[in-house]
Amino acid sequence: MKSSAKSTVRSGARPKYAVGLDAGSAHTRCVICVEDRSSLRFLGCGEVESTGWQKGHIADPMAVSLCIQHAVQEAELKAQAAVDSLVVGVATSSLQGGHHTGFFKTDGPPRIIGEKEVTSAADDASQLRLPPDRTLLHVFPQNFTIEGRHYRNPRGVSTSRLQANVYMLTMAAREHNDLILAVHHAHFAVEETVFEPVAAAYACILPEDRQRGVALLDIGLHSSDLVVYDGDAIVHTASLPICTEHFTRDVSLGLIVSYEDAERLKIQYGCAILGLTSDNCLIEVPSLDGRRLRDAPRRMLNDVLEARAEELFCMVKNELRSIGIEGLFEGIVLTGGGARLNGMCDMAERVLNCPARNGLTTGIQHWPEALDTTAWTTTAGLAMYSARLKMKTKREWKAKAPGLAGMIFATKENRSERT
Repeated sequence: MKSSAKSTVRSGARPKYAVGLDAGSAHTRCVICVEDRSSLRFLGCGEVESTGWQKGHIADPMAVSLCIQHAVQEAELKAQAAVDSLVVGVATSSLQGGHHTGFFKTDGPPRIIGEKEVTSAADDASQLRLPPDRTLLHVFPQNFTIEGRHYRNPRGVSTSRLQANVYMLTMAAREHNDLILAVHHAHFAVEETVFEPVAAAYACILPEDRQRGVALLDIGLHSSDLVVYDGDAIVHTASLPICTEHFTRDVSLGLIVSYEDAERLKIQYGCAILGLTSDNCLIEVPSLDGRRLRDAPRRMLNDVLEARAEELFCMVKNELRSIGIEGLFEGIVLTGGGARLNGMCDMAERVLNCPARNGLTTGIQHWPEALDTTAWTTTAGLAMYSARLKMKTKREWKAKAPGLAGMIFATKENRSERT
Protein backbone atom coordinates (compact mmCIF):
# COMPACT_ATOMS: atom_id res chain seq x y z
CA MET A 1 0.00 0.00 0.00
CA LYS A 2 1.42 3.42 -0.97
CA SER A 3 2.18 5.60 2.03
CA SER A 4 0.70 9.07 2.22
CA ALA A 5 2.72 12.22 1.62
CA LYS A 6 2.34 13.21 5.28
CA SER A 7 4.40 10.21 6.39
CA THR A 8 7.39 11.35 4.36
CA VAL A 9 8.16 14.38 6.54
CA ARG A 10 8.54 15.02 10.24
CA SER A 11 5.32 15.67 12.11
CA GLY A 12 4.25 19.31 11.91
CA ALA A 13 6.46 20.11 8.90
CA ARG A 14 4.89 21.16 5.64
CA PRO A 15 5.87 18.78 2.82
CA LYS A 16 8.13 20.24 0.14
CA TYR A 17 6.94 18.80 -3.12
CA ALA A 18 9.19 18.70 -6.17
CA VAL A 19 7.20 18.43 -9.39
CA GLY A 20 8.43 17.89 -12.93
CA LEU A 21 6.26 18.23 -16.06
CA ASP A 22 7.27 16.96 -19.50
CA ALA A 23 4.58 18.29 -21.84
CA GLY A 24 5.74 16.45 -24.95
CA SER A 25 4.03 16.20 -28.28
CA ALA A 26 3.57 12.43 -27.85
CA HIS A 27 2.90 12.08 -24.12
CA THR A 28 2.42 14.46 -21.21
CA ARG A 29 4.14 13.14 -18.08
CA CYS A 30 4.29 14.40 -14.51
CA VAL A 31 6.33 13.20 -11.52
CA ILE A 32 5.76 14.30 -7.92
CA CYS A 33 8.46 13.77 -5.31
CA VAL A 34 8.90 15.03 -1.78
CA GLU A 35 11.99 16.17 0.10
CA ASP A 36 12.53 13.83 3.01
CA ARG A 37 15.49 14.38 5.35
CA SER A 38 17.84 15.78 2.65
CA SER A 39 16.81 13.17 0.10
CA LEU A 40 14.20 13.04 -2.64
CA ARG A 41 11.46 10.42 -2.54
CA PHE A 42 9.05 9.41 -5.29
CA LEU A 43 5.36 9.84 -4.52
CA GLY A 44 3.40 9.53 -7.75
CA CYS A 45 3.27 9.99 -11.50
CA GLY A 46 0.76 10.69 -14.23
CA GLU A 47 0.79 10.15 -17.98
CA VAL A 48 -1.67 10.93 -20.78
CA GLU A 49 -1.42 10.87 -24.54
CA SER A 50 -0.79 14.39 -25.78
CA THR A 51 -3.14 16.35 -28.00
CA GLY A 52 -2.97 19.91 -29.29
CA TRP A 53 0.49 19.60 -30.85
CA GLN A 54 1.49 19.74 -34.52
CA LYS A 55 5.04 18.96 -35.65
CA GLY A 56 6.42 19.75 -32.20
CA HIS A 57 4.60 23.08 -31.88
CA ILE A 58 1.52 23.96 -29.84
CA ALA A 59 -1.45 24.21 -32.21
CA ASP A 60 -4.28 24.09 -29.64
CA PRO A 61 -3.25 25.64 -26.29
CA MET A 62 -6.47 24.59 -24.54
CA ALA A 63 -5.99 20.95 -25.55
CA VAL A 64 -2.41 21.06 -24.25
CA SER A 65 -3.66 22.62 -20.98
CA LEU A 66 -6.20 19.85 -20.58
CA CYS A 67 -3.50 17.18 -21.04
CA ILE A 68 -1.34 18.93 -18.44
CA GLN A 69 -4.25 19.09 -16.04
CA HIS A 70 -5.08 15.40 -16.44
CA ALA A 71 -1.43 14.25 -16.09
CA VAL A 72 -0.87 16.31 -12.93
CA GLN A 73 -4.20 15.26 -11.43
CA GLU A 74 -3.33 11.60 -11.99
CA ALA A 75 0.04 12.15 -10.28
CA GLU A 76 -1.64 14.00 -7.40
CA LEU A 77 -4.09 11.14 -6.90
CA LYS A 78 -1.30 8.56 -6.73
CA ALA A 79 0.87 10.80 -4.53
CA GLN A 80 -2.03 11.76 -2.23
CA ALA A 81 -0.79 15.33 -2.53
CA ALA A 82 -1.93 18.65 -3.99
CA VAL A 83 0.61 20.76 -5.88
CA ASP A 84 0.41 24.25 -7.33
CA SER A 85 3.74 24.79 -9.10
CA LEU A 86 6.15 22.76 -11.21
CA VAL A 87 9.26 22.80 -13.38
CA VAL A 88 8.49 22.46 -17.09
CA GLY A 89 10.66 20.87 -19.76
CA VAL A 90 11.34 22.58 -23.09
CA ALA A 91 12.40 20.89 -26.34
CA THR A 92 12.35 22.94 -29.52
CA SER A 93 13.88 23.17 -32.98
CA SER A 94 14.16 26.96 -32.45
CA LEU A 95 16.95 26.46 -29.92
CA GLN A 96 20.11 28.53 -30.40
CA GLY A 97 23.25 28.38 -28.25
CA GLY A 98 26.35 30.54 -28.16
CA HIS A 99 29.44 31.48 -26.15
CA HIS A 100 29.63 34.90 -24.48
CA THR A 101 31.91 36.73 -22.08
CA GLY A 102 31.36 39.18 -19.24
CA PHE A 103 33.65 41.09 -16.91
CA PHE A 104 34.06 42.32 -13.38
CA LYS A 105 36.58 45.15 -13.13
CA THR A 106 37.71 47.35 -10.30
CA ASP A 107 39.26 50.81 -10.68
CA GLY A 108 41.25 50.39 -7.50
CA PRO A 109 43.85 47.83 -6.44
CA PRO A 110 43.30 44.09 -6.95
CA ARG A 111 40.81 42.45 -4.62
CA ILE A 112 40.13 38.88 -3.53
CA ILE A 113 37.47 37.31 -5.74
CA GLY A 114 34.37 36.20 -3.86
CA GLU A 115 30.75 35.34 -4.55
CA LYS A 116 29.81 38.93 -5.40
CA GLU A 117 32.52 39.30 -8.05
CA VAL A 118 31.82 35.90 -9.61
CA THR A 119 28.09 36.60 -9.86
CA SER A 120 28.71 40.10 -11.24
CA ALA A 121 30.95 38.81 -14.05
CA ALA A 122 28.55 36.00 -14.97
CA ASP A 123 25.65 38.44 -14.82
CA ASP A 124 27.45 40.84 -17.15
CA ALA A 125 27.94 38.01 -19.66
CA SER A 126 24.19 37.39 -19.70
CA GLN A 127 23.37 41.00 -20.65
CA LEU A 128 22.78 40.05 -24.26
CA ARG A 129 20.46 42.25 -26.31
CA LEU A 130 18.05 39.75 -27.83
CA PRO A 131 15.70 40.29 -30.78
CA PRO A 132 12.06 40.67 -29.67
CA ASP A 133 11.22 37.21 -31.02
CA ARG A 134 13.83 35.45 -28.83
CA THR A 135 13.87 34.67 -25.11
CA LEU A 136 16.75 33.67 -22.83
CA LEU A 137 16.37 30.11 -21.55
CA HIS A 138 19.66 29.33 -19.76
CA VAL A 139 23.01 30.86 -18.83
CA PHE A 140 25.65 28.19 -18.14
CA PRO A 141 28.98 29.42 -16.70
CA GLN A 142 31.89 27.47 -18.22
CA ASN A 143 35.01 28.92 -16.65
CA PHE A 144 36.64 32.20 -15.63
CA THR A 145 39.77 33.88 -16.97
CA ILE A 146 42.27 35.87 -14.92
CA GLU A 147 45.38 37.20 -16.72
CA GLY A 148 45.07 34.55 -19.43
CA ARG A 149 44.66 31.64 -17.04
CA HIS A 150 41.41 29.65 -16.84
CA TYR A 151 39.78 28.80 -13.51
CA ARG A 152 36.81 26.58 -12.79
CA ASN A 153 36.28 28.38 -9.50
CA PRO A 154 38.16 31.70 -9.15
CA ARG A 155 37.16 32.41 -5.54
CA GLY A 156 40.14 33.36 -3.42
CA VAL A 157 42.26 34.67 -6.33
CA SER A 158 43.38 38.32 -6.21
CA THR A 159 42.77 40.38 -9.37
CA SER A 160 41.35 43.65 -10.68
CA ARG A 161 39.76 42.05 -13.78
CA LEU A 162 37.72 38.84 -13.89
CA GLN A 163 36.34 37.46 -17.16
CA ALA A 164 33.37 35.07 -17.09
CA ASN A 165 32.91 32.68 -20.01
CA VAL A 166 29.34 31.45 -20.35
CA TYR A 167 27.21 29.41 -22.73
CA MET A 168 23.76 30.89 -23.36
CA LEU A 169 20.66 29.20 -24.72
CA THR A 170 17.82 31.09 -26.38
CA MET A 171 14.61 29.96 -28.06
CA ALA A 172 11.66 31.43 -29.93
CA ALA A 173 9.75 33.66 -27.51
CA ARG A 174 6.37 32.68 -28.89
CA GLU A 175 6.98 28.95 -28.36
CA HIS A 176 8.13 29.61 -24.82
CA ASN A 177 5.17 31.86 -24.04
CA ASP A 178 2.67 29.38 -25.55
CA LEU A 179 3.93 26.64 -23.24
CA ILE A 180 3.88 28.89 -20.17
CA LEU A 181 0.33 30.01 -20.94
CA ALA A 182 -0.81 26.41 -21.41
CA VAL A 183 0.50 25.57 -17.93
CA HIS A 184 -1.13 28.67 -16.45
CA HIS A 185 -4.46 27.78 -18.07
CA ALA A 186 -4.17 24.41 -16.31
CA HIS A 187 -3.97 26.46 -13.06
CA PHE A 188 -0.35 25.75 -12.19
CA ALA A 189 2.55 28.13 -11.65
CA VAL A 190 5.84 27.64 -13.52
CA GLU A 191 8.86 27.56 -11.25
CA GLU A 192 11.34 27.34 -14.14
CA THR A 193 11.61 26.16 -17.74
CA VAL A 194 14.49 23.78 -18.43
CA PHE A 195 15.97 22.46 -21.67
CA GLU A 196 14.97 18.80 -21.54
CA PRO A 197 18.39 17.18 -22.22
CA VAL A 198 19.79 19.25 -19.33
CA ALA A 199 17.06 17.89 -17.06
CA ALA A 200 17.65 14.35 -18.32
CA ALA A 201 21.38 14.67 -17.68
CA TYR A 202 20.59 15.90 -14.17
CA ALA A 203 18.78 12.60 -13.54
CA CYS A 204 21.13 10.07 -15.13
CA ILE A 205 24.70 11.46 -15.36
CA LEU A 206 26.75 11.72 -12.19
CA PRO A 207 29.25 14.60 -11.81
CA GLU A 208 32.21 12.21 -11.96
CA ASP A 209 30.91 10.88 -15.30
CA ARG A 210 31.23 14.33 -16.88
CA GLN A 211 34.88 14.93 -16.13
CA ARG A 212 36.39 13.69 -19.40
CA GLY A 213 33.55 14.62 -21.72
CA VAL A 214 30.09 13.15 -22.14
CA ALA A 215 27.10 13.87 -24.35
CA LEU A 216 23.40 13.21 -23.91
CA LEU A 217 20.98 12.74 -26.80
CA ASP A 218 17.27 12.96 -25.99
CA ILE A 219 15.38 11.31 -28.87
CA GLY A 220 11.79 12.52 -28.93
CA LEU A 221 8.84 12.33 -31.28
CA HIS A 222 9.57 15.54 -33.19
CA SER A 223 13.13 16.46 -32.25
CA SER A 224 16.38 14.93 -31.03
CA ASP A 225 18.15 17.29 -28.67
CA LEU A 226 21.84 17.13 -27.82
CA VAL A 227 23.85 18.52 -24.92
CA VAL A 228 27.64 18.11 -24.56
CA TYR A 229 29.53 18.41 -21.26
CA ASP A 230 33.20 19.01 -20.62
CA GLY A 231 33.61 18.52 -16.90
CA ASP A 232 30.98 20.60 -15.10
CA ALA A 233 30.50 22.90 -18.07
CA ILE A 234 28.05 22.65 -20.96
CA VAL A 235 30.00 23.42 -24.12
CA HIS A 236 27.45 22.73 -26.85
CA THR A 237 23.76 22.11 -27.52
CA ALA A 238 21.85 21.31 -30.69
CA SER A 239 18.41 20.32 -31.91
CA LEU A 240 18.72 17.71 -34.66
CA PRO A 241 16.07 17.28 -37.39
CA ILE A 242 15.83 13.48 -37.07
CA CYS A 243 13.40 12.05 -34.52
CA THR A 244 11.33 8.97 -33.76
CA GLU A 245 8.64 10.06 -36.21
CA HIS A 246 11.15 9.72 -39.05
CA PHE A 247 11.93 6.12 -38.06
CA THR A 248 8.24 5.24 -38.06
CA ARG A 249 7.48 7.00 -41.35
CA ASP A 250 10.42 5.25 -42.99
CA VAL A 251 8.99 1.89 -41.95
CA SER A 252 5.55 2.92 -43.18
CA LEU A 253 6.90 3.78 -46.62
CA GLY A 254 9.35 0.89 -46.83
CA LEU A 255 6.87 -1.84 -45.88
CA ILE A 256 3.77 -0.09 -47.27
CA VAL A 257 1.81 -0.14 -44.02
CA SER A 258 -0.13 2.44 -42.03
CA TYR A 259 1.69 4.70 -39.59
CA GLU A 260 0.11 2.90 -36.62
CA ASP A 261 1.16 -0.53 -37.93
CA ALA A 262 4.65 0.80 -38.69
CA GLU A 263 5.00 1.95 -35.09
CA ARG A 264 3.91 -1.46 -33.80
CA LEU A 265 6.29 -3.33 -36.13
CA LYS A 266 9.16 -1.02 -35.17
CA ILE A 267 8.67 -1.68 -31.46
CA GLN A 268 7.96 -5.40 -31.76
CA TYR A 269 10.52 -6.49 -34.36
CA GLY A 270 12.76 -3.51 -35.13
CA CYS A 271 16.47 -3.10 -34.55
CA ALA A 272 18.71 -0.13 -35.39
CA ILE A 273 21.59 -2.30 -36.56
CA LEU A 274 21.69 -5.45 -38.66
CA GLY A 275 23.05 -8.66 -37.16
CA LEU A 276 21.69 -8.28 -33.64
CA THR A 277 18.45 -10.09 -34.44
CA SER A 278 17.38 -12.95 -36.69
CA ASP A 279 17.19 -10.80 -39.81
CA ASN A 280 16.48 -13.74 -42.16
CA CYS A 281 13.16 -14.64 -40.53
CA LEU A 282 9.79 -13.49 -41.85
CA ILE A 283 7.38 -11.18 -40.03
CA GLU A 284 3.65 -10.76 -40.62
CA VAL A 285 2.88 -7.36 -42.11
CA PRO A 286 -0.72 -6.09 -42.38
CA SER A 287 -1.95 -4.73 -45.69
CA LEU A 288 -3.20 -1.18 -45.98
CA ASP A 289 -6.76 -2.38 -46.58
CA GLY A 290 -6.62 -4.31 -43.31
CA ARG A 291 -8.08 -7.48 -44.81
CA ARG A 292 -5.05 -9.75 -45.01
CA LEU A 293 -1.56 -10.35 -43.68
CA ARG A 294 1.52 -10.88 -45.79
CA ASP A 295 5.04 -12.04 -45.02
CA ALA A 296 8.04 -9.72 -45.26
CA PRO A 297 11.72 -10.29 -44.41
CA ARG A 298 12.63 -8.85 -41.03
CA ARG A 299 15.84 -7.67 -42.69
CA MET A 300 13.77 -5.24 -44.79
CA LEU A 301 12.45 -3.61 -41.61
CA ASN A 302 15.87 -3.38 -39.99
CA ASP A 303 17.55 -2.10 -43.16
CA VAL A 304 15.24 0.90 -43.04
CA LEU A 305 15.84 1.53 -39.32
CA GLU A 306 19.61 1.08 -39.59
CA ALA A 307 19.90 3.69 -42.34
CA ARG A 308 17.99 6.29 -40.33
CA ALA A 309 19.84 5.52 -37.07
CA GLU A 310 23.19 5.85 -38.82
CA GLU A 311 22.13 9.20 -40.25
CA LEU A 312 21.13 10.45 -36.79
CA PHE A 313 24.44 9.56 -35.16
CA CYS A 314 26.40 10.94 -38.11
CA MET A 315 24.68 14.25 -37.35
CA VAL A 316 25.79 13.93 -33.73
CA LYS A 317 29.33 13.26 -34.93
CA ASN A 318 29.25 16.39 -37.11
CA GLU A 319 28.07 18.47 -34.15
CA LEU A 320 30.97 17.18 -32.05
CA ARG A 321 33.46 17.94 -34.82
CA SER A 322 32.08 21.47 -35.16
CA ILE A 323 33.31 22.22 -31.63
CA GLY A 324 36.59 20.35 -31.99
CA ILE A 325 35.63 17.19 -30.10
CA GLU A 326 36.79 14.01 -31.84
CA GLY A 327 35.94 11.60 -29.03
CA LEU A 328 33.81 11.37 -25.90
CA PHE A 329 35.87 9.52 -23.33
CA GLU A 330 32.86 8.98 -21.06
CA GLY A 331 30.63 8.25 -24.05
CA ILE A 332 27.11 9.21 -25.03
CA VAL A 333 23.93 8.67 -23.04
CA LEU A 334 20.60 8.10 -24.82
CA THR A 335 17.24 9.14 -23.38
CA GLY A 336 13.72 9.70 -24.68
CA GLY A 337 11.24 7.32 -26.25
CA GLY A 338 13.43 6.83 -29.34
CA ALA A 339 16.25 5.39 -27.24
CA ARG A 340 14.12 2.31 -26.52
CA LEU A 341 14.59 1.00 -30.07
CA ASN A 342 16.77 -2.11 -29.94
CA GLY A 343 20.31 -1.53 -31.21
CA MET A 344 20.48 2.26 -30.77
CA CYS A 345 23.43 2.07 -28.36
CA ASP A 346 25.24 -0.31 -30.73
CA MET A 347 24.81 2.10 -33.63
CA ALA A 348 25.98 5.02 -31.49
CA GLU A 349 29.13 3.12 -30.56
CA ARG A 350 29.81 2.18 -34.18
CA VAL A 351 29.45 5.71 -35.56
CA LEU A 352 30.89 7.73 -32.67
CA ASN A 353 33.55 5.21 -31.58
CA CYS A 354 32.79 5.71 -27.90
CA PRO A 355 30.81 3.95 -25.15
CA ALA A 356 27.03 4.34 -25.29
CA ARG A 357 24.35 3.55 -22.75
CA ASN A 358 20.73 4.27 -21.98
CA GLY A 359 20.19 7.02 -19.42
CA LEU A 360 18.08 5.76 -16.52
CA THR A 361 17.00 7.70 -13.46
CA THR A 362 19.19 7.63 -10.38
CA GLY A 363 19.02 9.59 -7.13
CA ILE A 364 15.28 9.31 -6.35
CA GLN A 365 14.27 6.95 -3.57
CA HIS A 366 11.53 4.40 -4.32
CA TRP A 367 11.68 5.12 -8.05
CA PRO A 368 9.26 2.52 -9.54
CA GLU A 369 10.65 -0.24 -11.69
CA ALA A 370 7.87 0.44 -14.22
CA LEU A 371 9.30 3.95 -14.77
CA ASP A 372 12.88 2.76 -15.11
CA THR A 373 12.97 3.52 -18.83
CA THR A 374 14.51 6.24 -20.97
CA ALA A 375 11.05 7.70 -21.61
CA TRP A 376 10.75 8.89 -17.97
CA THR A 377 14.29 10.16 -17.38
CA THR A 378 13.56 13.74 -18.44
CA THR A 379 10.49 14.01 -16.19
CA ALA A 380 12.50 12.68 -13.25
CA GLY A 381 15.23 15.22 -13.92
CA LEU A 382 12.68 18.05 -13.98
CA ALA A 383 11.42 16.96 -10.55
CA MET A 384 15.00 16.85 -9.25
CA TYR A 385 15.56 20.33 -10.67
CA SER A 386 12.45 21.50 -8.84
CA ALA A 387 13.85 20.11 -5.60
CA ARG A 388 17.07 22.08 -6.04
CA LEU A 389 15.12 25.29 -6.61
CA LYS A 390 13.27 24.71 -3.37
CA MET A 391 16.36 24.68 -1.17
CA LYS A 392 15.67 26.81 1.91
CA THR A 393 18.02 29.64 0.93
CA LYS A 394 20.43 30.51 -1.86
CA ARG A 395 23.21 30.38 0.72
CA GLU A 396 22.35 26.78 1.60
CA TRP A 397 22.37 25.75 -2.06
CA LYS A 398 25.70 27.46 -2.76
CA ALA A 399 27.22 25.87 0.31
CA LYS A 400 26.22 22.43 -0.95
CA ALA A 401 27.28 23.10 -4.56
CA PRO A 402 30.17 25.61 -4.58
CA GLY A 403 31.30 24.82 -8.12
CA LEU A 404 29.88 25.71 -11.50
CA ALA A 405 26.50 24.12 -10.70
CA GLY A 406 25.96 26.62 -7.89
CA MET A 407 26.94 29.49 -10.16
CA ILE A 408 24.41 28.32 -12.76
CA PHE A 409 21.58 28.54 -10.27
CA ALA A 410 22.83 31.87 -8.92
CA THR A 411 22.83 33.35 -12.42
CA LYS A 412 19.35 32.00 -13.16
CA GLU A 413 18.03 33.43 -9.90
CA ASN A 414 19.47 36.86 -10.64
CA ARG A 415 17.91 36.83 -14.10
CA SER A 416 14.53 35.84 -12.65
CA GLU A 417 14.68 38.69 -10.13
CA ARG A 418 15.33 41.22 -12.90
CA THR A 419 12.32 40.05 -14.88
